[in-house]
Amino acid sequence: MRTKLFLITMILAFAVNRGAFTVNAQTISFAEKLQSYLEKDDINGAIKLYDTIPANLASDVDLQLLHASLLISVNRLNEASDITKKLMDSGNTGIDVLEMNAEIAMAGKNKTEIASAVKSLLDLDPYNAVANNILGNQQALRKKYKLALGYYKKALVRDRSNEEALFGCGQMNYYLGNLKESKSDFESLLKYRPDESQAYLYLGKLAAEDENYLDAIKNVEKAIKLNPSNSDYWIDLGQYQRNTGKFADAEKSWTKAIELEPDYFLGYTYRAGLYDEQNKIEEALKDYHKIVETNPKYYFAFEEIGILEFHMKNWAVAREYFMKANAISSSTAYQLMVIATYLMEKNSFEAKKMADLYIKAGNKQDMNFSKSIDYNMIRLYKDQGPVGLENSIAKELEKITDKNKRGKMMYYFALYYAMRGHPEVSADYYNKITKMQTPMFFEYRLAEWALQ
Repeated sequence: MRTKLFLITMILAFAVNRGAFTVNAQTISFAEKLQSYLEKDDINGAIKLYDTIPANLASDVDLQLLHASLLISVNRLNEASDITKKLMDSGNTGIDVLEMNAEIAMAGKNKTEIASAVKSLLDLDPYNAVANNILGNQQALRKKYKLALGYYKKALVRDRSNEEALFGCGQMNYYLGNLKESKSDFESLLKYRPDESQAYLYLGKLAAEDENYLDAIKNVEKAIKLNPSNSDYWIDLGQYQRNTGKFADAEKSWTKAIELEPDYFLGYTYRAGLYDEQNKIEEALKDYHKIVETNPKYYFAFEEIGILEFHMKNWAVAREYFMKANAISSSTAYQLMVIATYLMEKNSFEAKKMADLYIKAGNKQDMNFSKSIDYNMIRLYKDQGPVGLENSIAKELEKITDKNKRGKMMYYFALYYAMRGHPEVSADYYNKITKMQTPMFFEYRLAEWALQ
């Protein structure tokens, strides 16, 4: 929100120059007190002072707009609105009054009033910065970044130093992949506002896009120096540190992010991944459990818990989390893992029961499901054969062109043979999986562990 917390002495000087009122001891006393409250950021004190405003100052438009701005900052929107309405009813329909009216409408989130206020501003000036920034923000929230960028650019036509518009342009250009333009926008913003931490944050992101992680670290550290309590900054710093091999520093950064915002899942996500890579399984599991606690819809955490518990042969716990993952994002892989945990417990009855359930669901979702390798693999786990089905699946695996899909299905074929007591066959498939380049499926890790 654009505020008018400028020095009150300057307001008075301007008002005197235009003959709005005469200065006396009472007006000077009011000005000094108001300036004192503003310098101390005592907004409520400044608002209360308006109860004693001298008669010759009470009608000054600038002072009334300052009063409205102060009221907005403490969410006393009805009172702020009363001020602007009185001003407009008195014939004060200048751009400053209309802009304040628009800010009040935005703060109140009244769509009708916002639209009316924006229209009034654009009727006076199609390039009005406040109106175009409002429209830009609306489009940005709808993820219509190109439209938003157009409005922010219009806001800059009359005011090249408009901070909100410069930030909007930088952010929209970043989202649209216009990285050079984005960098230029944020650098311009810093010329007018060198303490804007978000600008440094985005310059860090832009450096990371070029894999220039050292510059990325420098920029995000500047952002942190300006705003050390923002957990997102520490999360980004941890990412850049990890990408430069500074794993201990990355862990510290993500731990700091968690301390700042313990109910936010993202810090746990990055730290859990780091622990996982370092085979610190107990620490990783603690963080994965915090993820599902803070973000129950993040099914990847359920998946990771399932993987680690399966690796540690905690079949019932692994099954619980694969079932939870499947409930959020249905997957043949999760379903096969559920069935496998029952088979590991020698509980063929429950294994068949779950297989029938998943086959029924698959047929309901896809009329061609019964012709897929997913269907055949579930049947294989359910029936534990026969040989004809095994041979059919072996041939199907060779025909799969999607590398990740082939790797996933090879893992379940290997696991099937391992459970059937044919370690030499399963090892052959596990080896094929681990020789794949840049695998992007979680079963790859299980194949590696199976060969250890």
